[in-house]
Amino acid sequence: ANVASGKLLVNPGSYKIAGLKIDGISGAHDRAGGRRFGQATLWRWKQGGLDFAHLGGTAARLSPADRVMLGRPDVLIIGVGGGAKVYDGSEAAAVVRDLQPRVVIPVQYVSGATPANCDQGSVEPFLQAMAGTPVKRVGRVLSLPAKLSDTTQIDVMR
Repeated sequence: ANVASGKLLVNPGSYKIAGLKIDGISGAHDRAGGRRFGQATLWRWKQGGLDFAHLGGTAARLSPADRVMLGRPDVLIIGVGGGAKVYDGSEAAAVVRDLQPRVVIPVQYVSGATPANCDQGSVEPFLQAMAGTPVKRVGRVLSLPAKLSDTTQIDVMR
C-alpha cells in the first residue's frame, strides 16, 4: 500500500539514518513460528535519552533471545488489536509484563466500528488485561519527558 514515502525500513539489520541508529531484529510474524506469515522485524533504538522498542506487526511469543535483544525499553510500542498477525489483549499484556517498559503505546487496533473483513478489535481487551496500570488518553500527539516514572503507564493515542 502506498501509505508513505521516503526510506522505509523493513528487513532486520542495523541502520543509521540522520544520526539515529536503529536495530531490526528478526522474529516470527505469527503464532506458528513464522510458518504461516513469515518473519517480522522488531525494532529498537535510542532517542532523546530514551530506549524505544517497536514490535511491529507480530503475534509471536518473544523468545528468550528476543527478550535479551530488546532489554527493558523505556517506551514500548506494541500491537494489541488481535487477529492473525497482531497480539490480542492478553498476549500483549504478557509481553508488557515480560519487558516492563515505563511507557506503553498500544497500536494496531480498531477505533470505532470494526470494518467488514477486519480481524482486529479495539484497545479495550488490552486495557482490561492491564487492569491496575495507569492509562492516559493523549490524543494525536505525545511528548515524552526525558525522565520517566519507574512504573508502567499506558498512553493511548487517537
